[in-house]
Amino acid sequence: MFSSSKRLTLMVMVLCLLGLFSLDAMAHGVDESTRLFLQNNTGVQFFAFMYIGAKHMVTGYDHLLFLAGVIFFLYKSKDILLYVSMFTLGHSLTLLFGVLWDVQVNAYIIDAIIGLSVVYKGFDNLGGFQRTLGFTPNAKAAVLIFGLFHGFGLASKLQEFQLPQDGLFTNLIAFNLGVELGQFAALTFILLVISFWRKHPSFVQFSTVSNTLLMSAGFMLIGFQLTGYFSNLN
Repeated sequence: MFSSSKRLTLMVMVLCLLGLFSLDAMAHGVDESTRLFLQNNTGVQFFAFMYIGAKHMVTGYDHLLFLAGVIFFLYKSKDILLYVSMFTLGHSLTLLFGVLWDVQVNAYIIDAIIGLSVVYKGFDNLGGFQRTLGFTPNAKAAVLIFGLFHGFGLASKLQEFQLPQDGLFTNLIAFNLGVELGQFAALTFILLVISFWRKHPSFVQFSTVSNTLLMSAGFMLIGFQLTGYFSNLN
């Protein structure tokens, strides 16, 4: 029989594997009602855009996987706040810049880079850089830089709908605020799970399995996006 700690670890492994196999089904595209709203909205729709931003982040597994990796080994509240703030700064800048200045970036390539960010963080958490290169890249700089790419990913989703200029800036602020609210809600849940496991002897095993699966998910995201990119070249 398995001990209680091993059963808990096994349960997380199963849940993570199920998540990996359903990545394509979970893809945080825009549902039909949201699509219709974005295509037909006019003027300032502050709360509607805030809701869409929150929903997009909560279902945005690629963003959340990266953030889960970022906070995985952060124990102090001030460190969590610092790293999440740097990610927020990065994606807020490129979200606003990308949409307002209509910066066209290939969505498949951007999403592949977002997948790469997930691989990077899992590899970093496993000590891969230290073992292979003898040093670890600057974590704060990496979070900020990858945050910029995550913001372009958000921008590319909104650009599909050619939003009207009337009220656009205010609506983007509302969308970004919603993203932060959704991010806060999701990270609170993730932190509760990680904090729970830190109290158990199985945490070392749990952390190794989790970050290995994190890397696997990142590679799958890269594969999906590059497949889409090359398919659209034909």
